[in-house]
Amino acid sequence: MNFLVLLLVIWAEKFSAWRRRIQCDGFWLGQLARIESRSPGSPWLALAWLVLLPGLGLAVLLALVEPLAYGWLALPIHLLVLIYSLGRGDVLAALGPFRDAWRRGDEQAAMHVAERDLGVVAGEEGELLAQVQAYQLWQAYQGFFAVIFWYALLGPLLALVYRLLALVAENSTQAALVERAVQLRHALDWLPVRVLAASFAVVGNFAAVSRAVLHELLNWDVPASTLLLHAGLAAGEATEPAAGEEGLAGLDRLWQLLVRAAVLWYALLAIWILLL
Repeated sequence: MNFLVLLLVIWAEKFSAWRRRIQCDGFWLGQLARIESRSPGSPWLALAWLVLLPGLGLAVLLALVEPLAYGWLALPIHLLVLIYSLGRGDVLAALGPFRDAWRRGDEQAAMHVAERDLGVVAGEEGELLAQVQAYQLWQAYQGFFAVIFWYALLGPLLALVYRLLALVAENSTQAALVERAVQLRHALDWLPVRVLAASFAVVGNFAAVSRAVLHELLNWDVPASTLLLHAGLAAGEATEPAAGEEGLAGLDRLWQLLVRAAVLWYALLAIWILLL
């Protein structure tokens, strides 16, 4: 059933508006604001309320539903949770204004829209494009690959926990709470980002990826975003950041690398299910 859900997620993403309707964080963000408005307490208790409690609720619901109708009643729950757990927004749409400004050669406009739409701040042209490349890789990873990895491996519970931790890290105003959420998210990122780096090696330049990340592969302290950037740039054979169409071609190569990695993941999942 998990593979069917993964296929339905692709269909819903490409041919429907379900994602925008399902990814409504208003109630959850209200709970976050209510907790933060109180006097500072234990960040672990806050995470238990914001992350663990919804996860336990989902686990109880699935335990009640999965024995019924050969488990098919759980399918819509899996689908809704997985769609909710995907990243927020559309990476390619967010990059659109930046690409237009970069294509025109308007450096000031490119810096402005990158800060406004992507949250990317850079001091110079070459640095800006490099940070946008990192943004594209990270958003694709945390919005899709990490969620798909945990869903395929352990089901919807870990996918939901990953997204809720990401929401805490991105929206909380309390430094202690953000720090704990980032620590837990780093633990959940450790394995899938390395699997994705290995996938980049398979669908891209294997030798270059090996040289770039092999010495960091088992290092717990390396941030997931750093490892991902090194692997992505090496696999995509990225050159020095360039102006105009040449620079955008580098972004396109990274996106095609991500697409090939996604196809590889789905193919391996299909083979795994057939062999079980």
